[in-house]
Amino acid sequence: QVQFVESGGGLVQPGGSLRLSCAAASELVFGNYRMGWYRQAPGKEREWVGTISSGGTTRSYADAVKGRFTISRDNAKRMLYLQMNSLKPEDTAVYYCKSVSPREYWGQGTQVTVSS
Repeated sequence: QVQFVESGGGLVQPGGSLRLSCAAASELVFGNYRMGWYRQAPGKEREWVGTISSGGTTRSYADAVKGRFTISRDNAKRMLYLQMNSLKPEDTAVYYCKSVSPREYWGQGTQVTVSS
């Protein structure tokens, strides 16, 4: 039932970096899936962070993270990544990977806390 599993979250200081990973279940033809990263801060609505095309050629980002975050993927390894640099306290949230198409699946999420 679990199609994606996130990892790599943790506590980092402002200005630091963190790399999140999302592993896809072997049952999925991962190379066919358009993928996205989302996050939800305490007391806030879940928001879109960025999206990557199935082949990894096209990427888009929310304004709040553009220039600081980078989405990538390795279809052979069935992995999705989110490289986060220059982290700010407002980046604190639970981060989720999610498939957009052809079917929608959510991961369980991984906590990222940016604090000194």
